[in-house]
Amino acid sequence: MFPTQPEFSLQQARRRQCLMALLTLPWLPVALANADQTAGFKRWGSGEFRRFGFLVYEATLWVGGEDPMRPPLALKLTYKRNISGKDIADASVKEIRNLGIADSVQLKRWGEQMEKIFPDVKPGDHILGVHLPEGARFFYNDQPAGDVSDPAFARAFFAIWLDSKTSAPDLRTALLKRPAG
Repeated sequence: MFPTQPEFSLQQARRRQCLMALLTLPWLPVALANADQTAGFKRWGSGEFRRFGFLVYEATLWVGGEDPMRPPLALKLTYKRNISGKDIADASVKEIRNLGIADSVQLKRWGEQMEKIFPDVKPGDHILGVHLPEGARFFYNDQPAGDVSDPAFARAFFAIWLDSKTSAPDLRTALLKRPAG
């Protein structure tokens, strides 16, 4: 028995929908990568980080709730100088060590993870770190760069800028300044 014309059209339509869904699947990661990673967050504060008088990067904090100290939150660093990914990772390890919130075994492991994630940057490049309850996710120029699925790492990493013992207290104050309105 052959399907009637309306049944045949319905089957064709379902096949076309399935085929179109399959054809768009390879583009899904690209679409997600290009999505605004700060959507749903409120822009909070921003400031500059300078070392020896030279502007190194501009930082902007986005907050997912009402407390800029609790995840989810995002921190975007827009670089103004050429810096190697290894130097970024080494500086991060040094800052966490100075805060006294991780032991040497953790610092070594985290340093190795950050070296794999952080690329070399040049002026205009940006790295966005997203602090989630389960860890941290990083994006380089809006493309996924890597994840660290460790809540202790995420707390320690974002403490570099947000902890009261940060080495950049003026930047911390600027980031934590509640936006007007």
